[in-house]
This record gives sequence, structure tokens and C-alpha cells, in this order.
Amino acid sequence: MVLLCAIVVNAQKQVSATSPDGQTKVTVTLADRIYYDVESHGETLFKQCHIGMTLSDRTLGEKPLLKGKKLTTVKQTITPIHPLKSSKVENNYTLLTLTMGGNYSVEWRVYNDGVAYRFVTALKGDIEVMSEDGTWQLATPCKLVLQQPGGFKTSCEESYSVVPSDQWKSSDRMSELPILVMGEKQKVLISEFDLFDYPGTFLKGQSSTVNGQWSMVNAFSIIQPKAPLEYEDSGDRSQKILKEADYVAKTAGTRSFPWRYMYITQSDAQLPLNTMPERLAPANAIGDPSWIKVGQTCWDWLNGIPFGPDVTFKSGINLDTYKYFVDFAARNGVGYMLMDEGWALDTRDPFHTNPEVHLPELIAYAQSKGVGIIVWLPWLTVEHHMDLFEKFEQWGIKGVKIDFMDRQDQWMINFYERVAKEAAKHHIFIDFHGAFHPSGLDYKYPNVLTYEGVRGMEFNGACKPDNSIWLPFIRNAVGPMDYTPGSMLNYQPEVHHGNRPICAGVGTKAFNMAVFVLFESNLQMLMDNPCRYDQWPDCRDFLTSVPVNWDETRVLAAEAGQYCVTAKRKGNRWFIGGITNSKERDLQIKLDFLPAGKEYSMTSFQDGINAHIIAMDYRRQESKVGNATTLPIHMARNGGWCASIDMGK
Repeated sequence: MVLLCAIVVNAQKQVSATSPDGQTKVTVTLADRIYYDVESHGETLFKQCHIGMTLSDRTLGEKPLLKGKKLTTVKQTITPIHPLKSSKVENNYTLLTLTMGGNYSVEWRVYNDGVAYRFVTALKGDIEVMSEDGTWQLATPCKLVLQQPGGFKTSCEESYSVVPSDQWKSSDRMSELPILVMGEKQKVLISEFDLFDYPGTFLKGQSSTVNGQWSMVNAFSIIQPKAPLEYEDSGDRSQKILKEADYVAKTAGTRSFPWRYMYITQSDAQLPLNTMPERLAPANAIGDPSWIKVGQTCWDWLNGIPFGPDVTFKSGINLDTYKYFVDFAARNGVGYMLMDEGWALDTRDPFHTNPEVHLPELIAYAQSKGVGIIVWLPWLTVEHHMDLFEKFEQWGIKGVKIDFMDRQDQWMINFYERVAKEAAKHHIFIDFHGAFHPSGLDYKYPNVLTYEGVRGMEFNGACKPDNSIWLPFIRNAVGPMDYTPGSMLNYQPEVHHGNRPICAGVGTKAFNMAVFVLFESNLQMLMDNPCRYDQWPDCRDFLTSVPVNWDETRVLAAEAGQYCVTAKRKGNRWFIGGITNSKERDLQIKLDFLPAGKEYSMTSFQDGINAHIIAMDYRRQESKVGNATTLPIHMARNGGWCASIDMGK
């Protein structure tokens, strides 16, 4: 027995890496497979997790042979092209590279606030990846916040579920990424990045049955869609997969694979500040990105029928209606007008436009007003007409909203990149709708401005604050999010009604204004009709003044799934946005981030005294504030609060 123990100990090798501040540690154990533990601030979060990659002819990570290890300290400052949170991001970490027998290695980055790992291979020719092992074993049972689709075909718009980690059975629905691990002392946001030529990742609970009883293991692991081999069109915006491969990816043998990262925080207020995407991002591949202009856009899909005394034309999908939207954009400094379905005569044909629209005249009219035109298309039309980007550049179109991909297999991931690359050649930006979470493409191709992959305002009454309150902590924490905010017609959930062409937002008016500050997107939608914005000019003027990129972000108060109040600075102006779930809140917010020694003008919007019943009720207030000010903020149920503070020159 003593001899056996000695053999087991000698067969294992342990290698550790610690973050620059010494608070986060990864311990890698090489035994029958590659295991790792993660500790943070004296607590073990994950233990005996294991990783590997099964190829058609071998399994990377099986009986691993360590040939070399290297520890490197990295210290960088990143300047994001599109700063969603900050104009400067510090990228300081310990890099552990384990070179293994079999021509592969595993790279680990250990940050003060997280851990990331990836496989790197140096194999000849192409390889077939049959499956990837990535299993997270939690040290302690806790709650998991998941988005659980019914299968791999999903637009990633499911509401969040809160599931005990030791009750997530293998027979239960899987989850998309990202997921939030809700530990008692610390929280961990898990996602992926640098995803190219490889399928997206889902996670599956781990369990087994013993004598008919469930045996829970308090763990979850990677599951991925197989690569499609044969497929056919199904309508104008979907494909039917006829045959799948037995592998998940066929790819180059020499490459790096996606990062799997764990963003770790001891404070809920740090979750919305996640900058792991910037720190793990691939390099910009398109050269000079100065032609890409982020900003706001009008949009006609949910509320596209103008009405009122200034509307002297028949509203609809026609030139007069779109000119009305363009005029509103020009008056209010909004950079774009997005034309949704209907601008083309046939959704399958991007070259022949609806004659009622007179697209060349509209584009010229918008250009004369300083407004760019964006058009919507189903992804299948783009796939069948990849030359449309050249034609659109000739026409003067600035951007394309591409919809209904609804998949994350390797073929579809490659479609995203082919589109981004071709669009960039012709100076056209992309909004991916019907999409999954951002995973690095928007850094390699910064003309990709935003993604949907969220239960947003398009869901009308099913887009409830009890779900939306999770977004700053999970979905928006991993990248830009096309939530389509800005509703001026507002209801409490139990009395919500209204669908196209008169759509309404759930939550109070202050809630619907606050998310314009709180939620991040490089292309932010004004989802309502110009005629309704003009009914509330004070709200309109606030919304159209909100930037989409920021120099600095601070979370002032937060509890994941409950409430979030965030301050963001662009130049000499601060904006604050706060929302709550179905519980009313009274918070005390300190403005100690303001420069001391002066008073500043603040314009705020708050829930009215009856907003808990009549969601339209709000109050606008002007006041003086300073570095020593503590603001009492009241938010009604499903309510919000927002403000702008002008610091002058």
C-alpha cells in the first residue's frame, strides 16, 4: 500500500500560478488527465476541474506528459477602439504556459480578478475535434443563473433561470454562455472568448443515477453542436440541417483555441465592470478603424407609424415615413436611421427595393441631413448575396442589421466572420440580431458594433424588469447588447398591452430611460416613434444626449438580480442610470467621484409618486450637487432613476 501511494504521488505533477496581487491562484495537477483548482481571496471556488480535447486520433489531456513550463508576468495598458466601459484598460496577469508531449500546450492567465485557459496545438494538417472536455467542479453548492434553451437552435433570448448547482441534472436543459455562479462570498461569471473556426459553447449539468436515484456531483461541463455537413434553406431566414458530422470542428492543426474564462469578484458591483473581453481580445484585423462611427439610431420596426398634427402623409413603409424619421434624427443629433423588414421588394433579394421607399432618394436625403442609413436583412440573403456589401457601399448605406442566425455550430461561427470581413472591405458596419453572445469577433472586426442575444424590448410584455435586472451582471457584462431601449409608452407588467405598430415598454418611464445609460451597445436603438418622443421633449433630449462609448464607469450600488446604479463619464459630463426589479428601493448614492471644490448642475428623472401603478408617472428635477452630496434615490417597483451632471469645461 505504501509503495502504491508513492507511485500515485510520483505520477502526479502540480504546477501553480498566482495573480499579481497574490489573491488568485490556479493549481494544475497532471495525473490521468489535466485537473485544476481555483482559489480566490482564501477560498477554494473550483476543485478538481478537468480539461481535455478529444481528436479523431488522440485525446489531448489524457495521461499528460509535461515537457516544459514557463511563468511570465505581463503588464499592459489597452486602449479599446470602442470603449464601452473605460477609455483605458489595465491588462496585468501571470501567464503560465505548460508545454505537453504530443505537440500541444495549455496557456493559463491568472488575473487579480479572474482566470482564463486555452489549448494551443502544433499539429500537422487539419484535425477533427470530436469533443471538448471542460468540466467545472464547484467546491461548494451555490445558485447558478442560466439561460436554458430547448436545444442548440436558439436566438439566446430565454429568460434567466436560478438553479441550485447541486440540482442541475444532466437530463435538464443545458445553458448558453455566459452563466453566473452565485457563491456566498464571491461570484464568478463564466464565458468564452477569441472564438473563431470553432463552435460556440453550451454548458450541461452533471449527474448520474444509482439504483434509480439521482447522484448529484455539483458540476457542469461543456457541450457543443456538431458540425453540419448538409443543409437546405427553410424559408427566407432559416436552414434545415440534413446531416451532421461526428465531430464538432474540422480545423487547422496549428492554432489556438478559444479562451474559457472565469471573472471572479467579491462585490456584485464589480460584475458590470468586467473587462475580460478587452483583455483577452484578438488584434484588430481591419487596419484603420476611424471610418467606423458608433452612435444612436432611430428604428421603425416596433413603432413605425407616425401620427399627430405634424403628420400630413399616409404612414407606412414609404419615403415620407422614412424622411420623417430622418428629420427627427437630424434635429436631435442621432446619427442613423435603421430600416427594418419591408425596404426590399423581396427579403431574398437585396438589390431590388420597395418602390414606395425610393431608396436612392432617401439615402441622398439622409446624407444631406448628416444621417446614415442602415438596412435589415435575413442572414440567408446575405449568405446567398455576399456581393451586396460592394453594392451597398456604392449606394451609400452605412450599416446592415443581419438577423435570425440562431445557431452556434462551426459553420455559423465562420459565417459571422466571413460577413464581418467582407463588410469591413466596403466600410459597412454590422448589427448581428438573432445572435449569440459576443465572443471576440467585434474586436478582430470592430465594424461589428453590437449583438442581440438577449430578451430585449422586442418581447414587449414578456421583457420584464425582473429579468432585465440580470443583464448588467451577466449578458451585458460580456459585450455590447442590442436590447432596443427607449420606450415612451410604459406599463407595469400586470397591465401591459400593446404590440406593433404601437409597442410599449414594461417598467416605469424612469426605468426605460435609465437603461439607456445602464445598458451598453455601440449602436443604441431609439425603439419608439419620433412623434412619441416629441410628446415628451424633456425625455427625448435626455435620451439623445446619452453617449454610447465612455471614458470611465463606476457602479455606485448593486445587488445581482435586484438593483443596479451606475455612473458613466464622457468628457466633462457624467450620466447615472439605476433600475430595480419588482421591489421598490430607497438608496443613498454618494457622488464622491465628482471633482471636489465646485458645485455642478444635475438634471434627474425619477419615478413619480404613482409610478408603482401608473408607470408613465415621472418627475424631472434640476438641482446643484457636489463631491460631498449624498443623493436619496427612490425607485418604484419595476422602476428607475437617471441623471446627467455637467461639470463644465
